[in-house]
Amino acid sequence: MRVLLVEDAVGLGEAVRDQTMEDGHAVDWVQTLGFAEASVQTTAYDLILLDLVLPDGHGFGFLRKLRTNGNTTPVIILTARDQVSDRIEGLNAGADDYLVKPFDLSELSARVAAVARRYRGNPSPLIRVGHLEVDLGDHRVIRNGQPVELTAREWALFEGFIQRPGMLLSRSQLEDRLYAFGAEIESNTIEVYVSRLRKKLGKDAIITVRGMGYRLDTHDQ
Repeated sequence: MRVLLVEDAVGLGEAVRDQTMEDGHAVDWVQTLGFAEASVQTTAYDLILLDLVLPDGHGFGFLRKLRTNGNTTPVIILTARDQVSDRIEGLNAGADDYLVKPFDLSELSARVAAVARRYRGNPSPLIRVGHLEVDLGDHRVIRNGQPVELTAREWALFEGFIQRPGMLLSRSQLEDRLYAFGAEIESNTIEVYVSRLRKKLGKDAIITVRGMGYRLDTHDQ
């Protein structure tokens, strides 16, 4: 997924960014609401991780503006404010989940995955795509009864396909899943990772549509 992290505390921001990237997601990290607002205007995010108390304002205002403008991107609030009234206010403002600092990074990973599944309309972490069995929670793939080991970036790309089974994804859409703002993108990166996925999942698992992009074959093989 492409994730926007809005957090001004450097230590926590680095830890959350690194954990989320380790889980296979591309992360854009900003430290003010001004940069957050600019980011959501130019990039389609799959998830926003939002601190509340920021140098240029309060996260609730940013969240309410998102929802008022029709932006339905899922939002998980990360905050030290642990009063029940704060949680209620956050959820009423449009948050999808609320995680109180300090928190365990593994819990954050689990909540990110759970929120993503709900927004895809599939609360179960277990799905079947063609001849593949996929555990979205544990990032595991079974092919013909045998486990398939995917790297974090291979999983990030594969997850993009299984979120839109059978749909055509352009090169730029796939690059967004692998890279954050400012990252250097080599011209053949997508081809390299598609080739690796084909070797592991089957040579016909991902279909090339010349000049347009790629799609996942959803038929049993």
